[in-house]
Amino acid sequence: METQPLVDGGARASPPNHPPPLPNRVDVLIVGLGPVGAVIANLLARYGVHVLAVDKARDIFTAPRAIALDNEALRILQMAGISETDFDTVAISHVRLCSPQLGEFARANTLGSLDGHPKLVTFHQPSLERLLRNRLNDYPGAQVALGVTLMNIRNELHEVSAKLDLGQGQIHTVRADYLVGADGAGSLVRKLIGQGFRGKTFSEDWLVVDASNAPKPIDHVEFHCCAHRPIPRMVAPGGRQRWEFMLRPGETSQEMESDDRVRELLAPWGRIEEMHIERKAVYRFHARVVDRFRQGRVFLASDAAHVTPPFVGQGLVAGLRDAANLSWKLAWVLQGRAMPHILDSYDQERRPHAKAMINFAKFMGKLVMPRNAVLALFIHGLMRATRLIPPLRAQFEELEMKPKNVFRHGLFIPGRSASKLRRGASLPQGWVRGADGTIHLSDDVLGPGLALIGFGSDIAATLDSETAHAFAMAGGRVVQITHRGQSLHLTQGCHWEDLEGAFLPRAVPFGWAVLVRPDRTVLYDGPAGDAARIVREGLALLGTTAAHAAPPLPVHAIHPF
Repeated sequence: METQPLVDGGARASPPNHPPPLPNRVDVLIVGLGPVGAVIANLLARYGVHVLAVDKARDIFTAPRAIALDNEALRILQMAGISETDFDTVAISHVRLCSPQLGEFARANTLGSLDGHPKLVTFHQPSLERLLRNRLNDYPGAQVALGVTLMNIRNELHEVSAKLDLGQGQIHTVRADYLVGADGAGSLVRKLIGQGFRGKTFSEDWLVVDASNAPKPIDHVEFHCCAHRPIPRMVAPGGRQRWEFMLRPGETSQEMESDDRVRELLAPWGRIEEMHIERKAVYRFHARVVDRFRQGRVFLASDAAHVTPPFVGQGLVAGLRDAANLSWKLAWVLQGRAMPHILDSYDQERRPHAKAMINFAKFMGKLVMPRNAVLALFIHGLMRATRLIPPLRAQFEELEMKPKNVFRHGLFIPGRSASKLRRGASLPQGWVRGADGTIHLSDDVLGPGLALIGFGSDIAATLDSETAHAFAMAGGRVVQITHRGQSLHLTQGCHWEDLEGAFLPRAVPFGWAVLVRPDRTVLYDGPAGDAARIVREGLALLGTTAAHAAPPLPVHAIHPF
């Protein structure tokens, strides 16, 4: 009996009984369609790349796993066309740390927004994954095949080929320009390309319990830092709560996952019979990172490249940073807007920050979860005392300890300018208003490609025709942002008014030009009078010239503003 994998995706979708055949060649093959693989597929398809995403599972894993997203993650989802209103979230106002002896000894302030998004939210992962997969139907160049298992990879000079097992004896080979392995911590892609996975496995195991209808709900995140058994607890959408219980020596997974033991552990918060238990499973936490995020034409992302302990809620967020950094670079190379050398910057930019975030998570785990009672009292008492010293208090309460996603080396013009921006760091995002009165987040105004932004000046007038043409062919867009109430006569186009002062004068002076990458990283900046030079040097860094440029971005990728 002939069989086909379950396939879904854009114009290629067909009735379930007659799924379309898999292509023989694509631009990018993605192995693994968890949330990060799905975001990469959406970003690539949004840029007009022909992408095939395969996953050995036929269905989404319905039990929640990741639970936290920060403002950076929500901004990356925005780049992929996903608004935070498209899926349910709970904004977290604060994170409490308390102990039996001291009560609340520390607190992190997560109230409010940053770059147009809440600082911290919780979410339901299966709902987000379902949304991301459904969005792929909007792109003719995206195809998904489920129930398909990777068998082998040939990583060659000019292409990569993958042998796929479709089930019931059917084997299919797909050739691609590039392959992305987003197939989890046990990544077969990583093993096939011979990448080491350095790090450690924590000795402690944790029981994770997800339940709804808890009779004593909370609206924040709290850590019960008891040396006997630390217990993080948090709220999630749909009336859900999550508890994590550290196992003590001698306790087994089978024992801890039993109904009787779960009933005992949840007793302080209600009767298990009144709750709906969605998941109860024991996990062992890991802290690992690969030696390289790239080998030839194969790239690793998310848990296939790095695994972060959950103490700071950055596991999925780190994978989304991978997606934003890598996707546009692949698209620009494939479509002739940049030379292949820019792909080297993926490892150069992402691996140091991934390692820093892993080290931060390990540090926080030791800080708030010491297993020795005397040591716990000392550490927690010290943390409580630091709240009396404003600079030290801000380090924790305002999340200043969190490693910043700022590149020390990579795809940007090094150096400092007169602005408060940092090259190799993200451009701030704020709310802007157009001449027609409509209000949007600034990333949506910038569009999906390169952007040259003129702040408080007519930047378009400074570009000669050759430079302007080369920039447009490289997928670039000129945007002009003014201070609220500023009148600006433009030679062409319209301007957007900075409603919150996110840019002028907080981040940049008047008469400033900033060249921004599609992932919103500042590539270069300087006085508006130097805009033509800024564009030319930025394009040279990408390896783009007027003679070597692709057509503009596909229509479906361009925002209508």
